[in-house]
Amino acid sequence: MASTDTISDMLTRIRNACLVRHSIVDIPHTRMNKNIAKVLKEEGFIHEWEETGEGIKKKISLSLKYKGKNRQPIIKTIRRISKPGLRVYSNRKELPRVLGGIGIAIISTSRGIMTDREARRLGVGGEILCYVW
Repeated sequence: MASTDTISDMLTRIRNACLVRHSIVDIPHTRMNKNIAKVLKEEGFIHEWEETGEGIKKKISLSLKYKGKNRQPIIKTIRRISKPGLRVYSNRKELPRVLGGIGIAIISTSRGIMTDREARRLGVGGEILCYVW
């Protein structure tokens, strides 16, 4: 059965892959997932991402980052905030700071998917998709 919440599905796959120290994780291709992958790459949480497959079999492969000899995952926590049953919006003045600025909030704005820092800089609010740290 296909998940109706593709963002939660993506975050769960990343979380599970980090727990078992996989270096690559495949997620279903959607425009939203692709934009979230771009933000994770820009913020240094993943090495790289690429689109693979064709048509309905299209996937996004994320190359996960680890540090140290015992390969500690860079992504310690990745949490969905706004869910299909309960959307969470924030105006530009009330954008959350994740762990005092250590983590990021990924926000869906009228200008696209971006971090809380970027949204604050541009002066836009939006739907808070998830927190990553």
